[in-house]
Amino acid sequence: MTRIIMHGCNGKMGQVISRMVSEDPDVQMVAGIDAKDDGHNPYPVYTDIEACDVEADCLIDFSAAAAVDKMLDYCVANRLPCVLCTTGLSQEQLKKVQEASEKVAILRSANMSLGINMLLALLKEAAGILVPAGFDVEIVEKHHNLKVDAPSGTALALADSINEEFDNQYEYVYDRSGRREKRPKKEIGISAVRGGTIVGDHDVIFAGEDEVITFSHTAYSKAVFGKGAVQAAKFLAGKPAGLYNMSNVIEAAM
Repeated sequence: MTRIIMHGCNGKMGQVISRMVSEDPDVQMVAGIDAKDDGHNPYPVYTDIEACDVEADCLIDFSAAAAVDKMLDYCVANRLPCVLCTTGLSQEQLKKVQEASEKVAILRSANMSLGINMLLALLKEAAGILVPAGFDVEIVEKHHNLKVDAPSGTALALADSINEEFDNQYEYVYDRSGRREKRPKKEIGISAVRGGTIVGDHDVIFAGEDEVITFSHTAYSKAVFGKGAVQAAKFLAGKPAGLYNMSNVIEAAM
């Protein structure tokens, strides 16, 4: 059985994952970390991660960027593998993730869904064919009105997947309102929409002469992300130090 600590347990994703774990006989939620403990969780909740002395096999993080540094320090100090799902990290924090992965197993993914991770692979192949043929690339992402970071980590991951095919030669453009020029060829446009209760919607548009090809992914509930996080925790428990991603989880399941 995989014992899990939920970092950000009172958040929406923390609660989704807690419910999933309670229904899965192969995992157990042994503790939670959050800014406050309102007493409704069936496991102990610590408002200070450093005070958590519960033995576990893996930590799942769905919190806020501001809480990630202290969480990484805790995981390194306790040699506790971490499934890192929080997005909107700074370049300094990403460097810290890399450094921490040299001491403990860390799985980082901008999106935990199986569909998105399959799409990342498909986009590489599509871009290799379409971009040299003159297709422009635009990404439109849509999320609920409570999401604080933009563009989404998933949108950036989709862009990165395409850009890697061309040695990262493409510039990301987030706003054209101040520009008065035709679209340069070597750019990827990324637009963000925030409204209502949209869970997550991503369109990758390849626009060519007289034809448009669109790859779309829509998440209808947060359960798709929770399921992936739990699968990742099962995979990561006991793994040696290193930086992992969801493709490793998918490959292990095949």
